[in-house]
Amino acid sequence: MKIALLATVAAATLIAAPAFAQDAVGSAGIAYVHTDTEGFKTDGANLNGVGAFKVAPEWTVTVNGDVNYADSDFGDDTAASAAAHLTKTFGADLRAGGFVAVSDIGDENTFTVGAEVQKYLASATLTGLVAYTDAELGDVWTFGGDAAYYVNPSLRLNAGVSYNNVDTDLGDVDAWAYGVGAEYQFANSPFSVYGSAQRATLDIANVDVDSDTFMIGARYNFGGTLQSLDRAGANLGRTLASVPRLPLFGF
Repeated sequence: MKIALLATVAAATLIAAPAFAQDAVGSAGIAYVHTDTEGFKTDGANLNGVGAFKVAPEWTVTVNGDVNYADSDFGDDTAASAAAHLTKTFGADLRAGGFVAVSDIGDENTFTVGAEVQKYLASATLTGLVAYTDAELGDVWTFGGDAAYYVNPSLRLNAGVSYNNVDTDLGDVDAWAYGVGAEYQFANSPFSVYGSAQRATLDIANVDVDSDTFMIGARYNFGGTLQSLDRAGANLGRTLASVPRLPLFGF
């Protein structure tokens, strides 16, 4: 039931979001993804979509989803996730609220709840979050932060970091994820190109495991510039502060 619901929500977000452009703002994108975990490499693709709907003058509902395909010498795998956010603006420069998310990776399902806040400055957006994930392997707590700087409303540079603690039957696993990204929206066009690089470092029984992920892709944006979409809540769940998928653990 959960997998079917997840697939339905993710597909609806990815495929139908542009059709609601008159009533919402957001984007739909596709990217190439390369991951290297201690020499174990995968290549794949990512489909992603997000839509933000204002349900009251100060309240916004944001839904986002993505589907990931990865291929390696040992076979291929497909993972999907979807999330819903409810946030409230406080004045013109602060947004806060909560979110729920589900994901399906292989034979494992996870459920996440969290709180998030965004502070809007003249040329920047600061994001922070705390989240709890219920995974089959164990409980996960995540604390993350992201800073995005807008060179202009159509060019964003950002950097983010998150700390994750995984409580397993074999003991705690600590993981840090940090990275940088950039996105440029072409002048007088809804299309943009983006890229990011992220490293996740896991401490497993005093052994460090590093995983590097590189992504490059393109998006169709509806409802404004990159900065205006950000301030409308259409970037929630997609910043580098978001709950990452930790390699080797399936979330």
